[in-house]
Amino acid sequence: MAHDHSHHHHEVTDKGLSISIVLNIGITLAQIIGGFVSGSLALISDALHNFSDVLSLVLSLIAHKLVKRKASHSSTFGYKRAELIVAFVNAATLIIVAFFLIYEAIERFSKPVIISSGLVIWLSVLGILFNGFSALLIKKDAEHNINMRSAYLHLFTDMIASVAVLVGGILMKYFGWFWVDSVITFGIAIYLIFMGFGLLKSSTKMLMLFTPENLDINEIVEKLHSVTGNNKLYHIHLWHLNDNELHFEAHLDCKDDISISQFNTLVNEIEEILHHEFHINHCTIQPEFDKKCVKDFIIQE
Repeated sequence: MAHDHSHHHHEVTDKGLSISIVLNIGITLAQIIGGFVSGSLALISDALHNFSDVLSLVLSLIAHKLVKRKASHSSTFGYKRAELIVAFVNAATLIIVAFFLIYEAIERFSKPVIISSGLVIWLSVLGILFNGFSALLIKKDAEHNINMRSAYLHLFTDMIASVAVLVGGILMKYFGWFWVDSVITFGIAIYLIFMGFGLLKSSTKMLMLFTPENLDINEIVEKLHSVTGNNKLYHIHLWHLNDNELHFEAHLDCKDDISISQFNTLVNEIEEILHHEFHINHCTIQPEFDKKCVKDFIIQE
């Protein structure tokens, strides 16, 4: 038996993503051209990260539109998990780009080149402004949605990377420390790995249908058994469908051959506890009477 509590979720809009895509296409083209003209690897690395931003933002926009599609006979959950897939891809992209930059930085460190630092400074300032503004556009949405959080992470880390490139440009201009270009590139890469790993971990856990880290099945069952009495829950599953939906399913071992109306009363009480105390908005309870099987909470199928 299933029930779905209605929630007033934060409404995520497409406008911020669309504007951010346009801005990042512009800064990516400018930095790629500027990187080759100036000879700055740090600027090219920032451009590559910006390009990954464009891809991640486009994917996030597509996923956000897919989520709005209604469920159908061929997709009974709709496309609600599309945002989890995109968050995973975006996080993985951050890490892949980072390892590429580490390789390039090591190569360049052994063969430093003279760099046109003035161009690096101006383009890094442009990157800070564009990425900073883009990040601000979707910051509020990122607090409520893992897909938008992955897009925001790309923009925020690129803004930080542009700050690092700016510092490097100033050091090269006034001190002639051209080797700092490779050091900054390496630092940007390490930062990308650090920031991307957390998102990759959380999106992977959701895709694998792991139990949410902030919920304890034993605590939930203890609370539910306070209303089910001698009727015990077992064979429990608890998972994220997406950022906004938590699903709970279990079998209820009924000690007596109760009626459907009595079972409905029990389920209503279970739903209220799950909803109000654990913010679980969908549950399915399967009633059973005198069934001979293992009655553990978690059962390997």
